[in-house]
Amino acid sequence: MPARLATRRPRAVLAAAVAFLVLAGLFGGPVAGLLSTGDDFQDPSAESVAATERLERAGGVEPSPTIVALVRSADRAAVERTEARLAGIDGIARTTVSTSEDGRSGAVAASLAAGADAGATTERVAAAFQDRPDVTLGGGQFIQEAIGEQVASDLARAELLAFPILFALSLVVFRGFVAALLPLGVGALTVMGTFLGLRLVNEATLLSVFALNLTIGLGLGLAIDYSLFMVSRFREELERGLEPRPAIERTLRTAGRTVLFSALTVAAALLSLLVFPQRFLYSMGIAGGLAALIAMVVSLTALPAVLVLLGRRIGLPRRRPDGGLWASWTRGVMRRPGIVAAGTAAALIAVGLPFVGVNWVGVDASVLPETTAARQVDDTLRTRFAATGTPPVTVAVTAGAEQKADVAAYARRLGDLPGAASTAPPRYLGERTWQVDVLPAAPAMAQPSIDLVAEVRAEPAPGEALVAGQSARFVDQQAGLGERLPLALAVLALTTLGLLFAMTGSVILPIKALVMNLLTVCAAFGLLVLVFQDGRLEGLLDFTSQSGLESTQPLVLLALVFGLSTDYGVFLLSRIKEEHDRGASTDDSVALGLQRTGRIVTAAAVLFCVAIGAFATSEIVFIKEVGLGTAAAVLIDATIVRALLVPALMKLLGERNWWAPAPLRRLHERIGLREGAAPA
Repeated sequence: MPARLATRRPRAVLAAAVAFLVLAGLFGGPVAGLLSTGDDFQDPSAESVAATERLERAGGVEPSPTIVALVRSADRAAVERTEARLAGIDGIARTTVSTSEDGRSGAVAASLAAGADAGATTERVAAAFQDRPDVTLGGGQFIQEAIGEQVASDLARAELLAFPILFALSLVVFRGFVAALLPLGVGALTVMGTFLGLRLVNEATLLSVFALNLTIGLGLGLAIDYSLFMVSRFREELERGLEPRPAIERTLRTAGRTVLFSALTVAAALLSLLVFPQRFLYSMGIAGGLAALIAMVVSLTALPAVLVLLGRRIGLPRRRPDGGLWASWTRGVMRRPGIVAAGTAAALIAVGLPFVGVNWVGVDASVLPETTAARQVDDTLRTRFAATGTPPVTVAVTAGAEQKADVAAYARRLGDLPGAASTAPPRYLGERTWQVDVLPAAPAMAQPSIDLVAEVRAEPAPGEALVAGQSARFVDQQAGLGERLPLALAVLALTTLGLLFAMTGSVILPIKALVMNLLTVCAAFGLLVLVFQDGRLEGLLDFTSQSGLESTQPLVLLALVFGLSTDYGVFLLSRIKEEHDRGASTDDSVALGLQRTGRIVTAAAVLFCVAIGAFATSEIVFIKEVGLGTAAAVLIDATIVRALLVPALMKLLGERNWWAPAPLRRLHERIGLREGAAPA
């Protein structure tokens, strides 16, 4: 079908693509303002969420303050005026005042009324204090707002940085002004199409604003990969003497099928994130899956139509003998395959070893730049308001008002637990619900506070006790991620195995691909720990280490790197299989496959790293982690794995690379997913 559309009605296809771009821009462009900037990292079914909801329902107010007005003045009247103004704002239900330990500043903490519009209330608070330069606003609501605003700013900067570099590199790689525009055109269609898809999905279920980063980085990267692969193969077919229309048909039967399998593997890898209930994770999965599938559709419809219209004006490939540099390198590796395979695997594992000592951290104000107002308020509360600056571990206890003595005794026991500094007097909220606040002796994300949550949950209570608070949310997040991780890994592995078997007809090659992908992921994770947890390159990358990795990022990176590693593996394996199907030996197939894809995959990897690596410039630490980690993994996979591990393992296994049980061989023959098949 794509071949017929591109060859018979190329102008109609191109006109439809332009119309789609305009439509997607009009309706998908505004999606950034519609996505969630709230708490996207929490499991809605977690105990801490249920506890918060119970306390809000019973008391009519948030259990803990989420807005803080920091008054940088020792004048008590200034603090009182701040409290009065804050308390009078619609949506604010309760305020409390505290003074810094040095007595030089005050803080007014405000809790929202249950059911209040948090975004609108935050805007009203910001407007109310515009004329107060002595007041700095912070707290959970302003932290979330600041992160959302920073993401939008980072996106704009990444685009301004990436596009000129990508175009300049494309001029070199694609060897021509017109050809260099093709990947950017495919990228624009992919990104705008994904924005449109996100807006449609957002109508059904609220998505996270962080999905936009992945949409742009992955959409541009895949558009470049697929454009380069298609254009290179089209030029090859023209160089063989075919006319443009037969050449594009042959390109779609070969490179087009590779793009199809590549996109499906990347989409399947990212969609494995849908098993997680956290909005951040499933939003990234939806965005990544949509970007991969839309990049595939555009590359198999609009791009072939343009190539037909351009014809030989696209240029011909430079002649490269089959015995060139990549082939010579490959044959050299295959002379000592055991040593090369063992050494390469050992090196990748060694790079990944720091991940054994990973520390997990949550998303709080520390992910923001130190110049951000919300970050400054948080830092001040932790350092100068030690007695009140640490969020409490809050317990919702189901008990009647007549059980006051039992609840008080329970609160005293909680105050005596290791890791607890004190306990506030229990408050009866109504509806058989008491609130007990336990102040940790350590910061909320410190291990003693994390341990305190488990101790509070283990302590016998006079009724059902549900634990909330920042520390409890982090504990619940870790438990939820660990519970769903095996399912995500199973989905990731099974879809990768199934798609690679459909492409190659082998069960050995997909298993090898899984092993090599895991080695790539291992090395990338180790580098993340070295850089972001241990604080190396802080000056170069302009960040302050949180002494750990944000706990959802490795899951995004796992899915993304797994999909991209399979992506480059598909490019290489498809060419190796094509040569093998023509009758070449396994050794010759590997050498020819690497020779004919060497420059293409190297160029694609460099361009992809620019597209996705631009997000290493983000001011948000965990966005930096995704950008740098993905770029590092792509480079590792496109160089070390492809140049050393692939040829070494292919040599060691020889013709066994192509083995499959007889029933599976017959199945593969029936489904007919082969390079030489007729075009769809």
